[in-house]
Amino acid sequence: MFIVIDERESVTAQYVAGFSQEGVVARGLPAPDFQVWLSDLPAGDLAGVEGFLLGDCGDRPGCTAAIRSLSPAPIIALNETRSLEQTLALFTAGIDDVVRKPVHVREIIARANAIRRRVSRGAAPSASLDQAGRLVVHADGRDPEIDGQSLLLPRRERHILEYLARNRGRQVTKGQIFNAVYGDHESACEESVVEGHISKLRKKLRARLGHDPIEAKRMAGYTFVG
Repeated sequence: MFIVIDERESVTAQYVAGFSQEGVVARGLPAPDFQVWLSDLPAGDLAGVEGFLLGDCGDRPGCTAAIRSLSPAPIIALNETRSLEQTLALFTAGIDDVVRKPVHVREIIARANAIRRRVSRGAAPSASLDQAGRLVVHADGRDPEIDGQSLLLPRRERHILEYLARNRGRQVTKGQIFNAVYGDHESACEESVVEGHISKLRKKLRARLGHDPIEAKRMAGYTFVG
């Protein structure tokens, strides 16, 4: 899920629609609402955010500091004019990348993936969310690997596995999974949708691993144990 922050509803709607066309969940928020949303969001739900797109708002350094205090996800700023001073100020504030409008969402997604790869390469020991044992879950959008071979997964199932791996050893609810994968924190969780995706995912993992790396507790949630 990507979060688009801009004071203009037309801008957030444009980018949310663009992400949707690429099969990526996104949510648009004005800066004041974003600060409240960020402070109220449970840490488990925040782990499902893949990147922040920061457009026109009154205090971009403040928004950046608030994000970075809670999330390591890439922060990409949108500039509407070419200004070296503004670009340097944004990098100094902690922005990971600055792009000039217009920019296609596919480029934004690619830049966010590149940022995660760079960060992962610089962090010991690997570029993975989890690599215990035979299963490797990547942090940069690649399919997971089992015994060195890719396990091709539909996008929703891969996102669920990535979210569970980010929260390894911690029980997460169906609602948290639904929010992380669908980006909808206001609608009621569609438990049957989550159950269907996870059932298919666990079946594929069991077939390749010979065991189930996801523990399920009735009426409670799921735990990734690797």
